[in-house]
Amino acid sequence: MPAAVRLRTAARETVGGLPGPFWWLWTSTLVNRLGGFVVTFLALYLTADRGYSPAYAGLVASLFGLGSAVAAVGGGVLTDRWGRRPTLLAAQLGTAVSTAVLGFCDGRVTIAVTAFAVGLASNASRPAVSAIIADIVPAEHRVRAYSLNYWAINIGFGVSAAVAGLIAAHGYLALFLLDAASTLACAVVVFVRIPETRPERAAAAAAGAAPAEPRAGLGTVFRDTRFMALVAVNLLLAVVVQQGSTTLAVDMGREGISATRYGLVIGLNGLLIVLLQLPVTRLMAGRGRTGLLVVSSLLTGWGFGLTALAGGSAGFYALTVAVWTVGEIMAAPTMMGLVAELSPARARGRYQGVYSLSWSLASFVGPAAGGFLLEHAGGRVVWGGCAAFGTAAAVAFLWLGRRPAPAAAAEGRPVGAAELSRS
Repeated sequence: MPAAVRLRTAARETVGGLPGPFWWLWTSTLVNRLGGFVVTFLALYLTADRGYSPAYAGLVASLFGLGSAVAAVGGGVLTDRWGRRPTLLAAQLGTAVSTAVLGFCDGRVTIAVTAFAVGLASNASRPAVSAIIADIVPAEHRVRAYSLNYWAINIGFGVSAAVAGLIAAHGYLALFLLDAASTLACAVVVFVRIPETRPERAAAAAAGAAPAEPRAGLGTVFRDTRFMALVAVNLLLAVVVQQGSTTLAVDMGREGISATRYGLVIGLNGLLIVLLQLPVTRLMAGRGRTGLLVVSSLLTGWGFGLTALAGGSAGFYALTVAVWTVGEIMAAPTMMGLVAELSPARARGRYQGVYSLSWSLASFVGPAAGGFLLEHAGGRVVWGGCAAFGTAAAVAFLWLGRRPAPAAAAEGRPVGAAELSRS
């Protein structure tokens, strides 16, 4: 088969068969992340530009994470009750305003409170985006759809991280304003092109009846022990991954590496995901989830663990980023597809919100713990802890994969949906 034909076939298998609204959502995600400068450079901004301590930078990042944790659950509930589209619009408009305000803040308390507000607004959109994808994409294509959305996130992240380092060299205020502008543009795309997708509302409209409120509350999610076990294990990995945008920046700064070089090193994460996400997703097709999650956990934990050996070498830091990025590429679509499969349609927002809560709690706990340990115990303790967490997550995934799945019919899910080890 000629190379051109093989390329067209691969392209159809990768991006074909997905509905139009998904691609508008993909576009809005890309636009937003192209201007997503602030979170990546917040710790470096506070320490290198404003002169605050690593512990304070970790505290601010933790407050951002606390706001994200509150928004994860609240955004999930609003996504089911209020609707996907209005929740997404409100979150994006709130993020644009609070990010711009943060750029003008001065004083420890004001910066900390505003960072909490940014986290609160920005993370409220995550359950809505995930629920929209689950609503509009057939089950057999969801892993691919989540992979493509994650790809868009990292195209934007890779470009913004590299460019932001150059902009930051001439002043940080522009980073905050450009981030706010890109989020506002994202809200415009959502307002113009993305419809409401709540399944029960669409079904009620087709039948000419008033839409019924969801019957599942947060208690339903928290009583789902298998799902909550996955959330707990993901929390371990999320704490590790959070070190990449907070503790790693401070560690590299203490080693004398400039903001520009840090931007290029951390931008490698996004670049590798752009290059490898789709081909790796194709290679993952048909493979058991347990094996994928075990390998990804080890790569993530031990990739960060290698940072202890980097010293002042930007090249070695880049090598460690490459290792944990491969783990991230494997884990993200696998977990997102599994969460969507485990979520009843009437409670997708709540399930996605609780899953997002694990990342938000990690955003709260991870930076504070990382900053404290880096300041008081040194980098080797931080990065050794990352390796230990990754290993613990791998063991936990292996244990969960060997447990018999609960009766799917009793939980109102399709047969096989709760099987972690399913391909």
